[in-house]
Amino acid sequence: MEAHLESLLRSLLMILAVPEVGLISVFLISLVSATLLPLGSEPAVFLVVKADPTLFWPAILVATLGNTIGGAISWWMGYGAEAAYERATRRKPPNPRLLAWFSQFGAKTCLLSWLPVIGDPMCALAGWLRLPFWPCVGYMAVGKFIRYMLMTAALMWVFPGSG
Repeated sequence: MEAHLESLLRSLLMILAVPEVGLISVFLISLVSATLLPLGSEPAVFLVVKADPTLFWPAILVATLGNTIGGAISWWMGYGAEAAYERATRRKPPNPRLLAWFSQFGAKTCLLSWLPVIGDPMCALAGWLRLPFWPCVGYMAVGKFIRYMLMTAALMWVFPGSG
């Protein structure tokens, strides 16, 4: 069983070592994982970089782009949900303390969109509150870039050696 799993892992690494397939996979997985679907993209980034360490920066940038676009999609989902809520109820949604905190810090809250579990809903909440789109996207990109860079570098340090 262990030999079979090792063989599958080697095959996956060989597929991901092809830059075109690897980076496309990183982009798609990063995009989908930034929506409200529970999926982690760090393993895909790590596998591509592990298979070809020269792809460290391209993989980080592609993952950041995909994850940021996914965050922007979540922002628009939140924006649309708030508009639908207003149409359905004919009133503005209540503004509890968490929403007040988001309103107080504005687009800067999207810097925390990299956080596990709460990061993706934060992007949707930013859209719900109609925080300015482009500043939100900019803060999302910065946070996500730092996360990918640190996580991938840490994984490469913990698991050194060639793929």
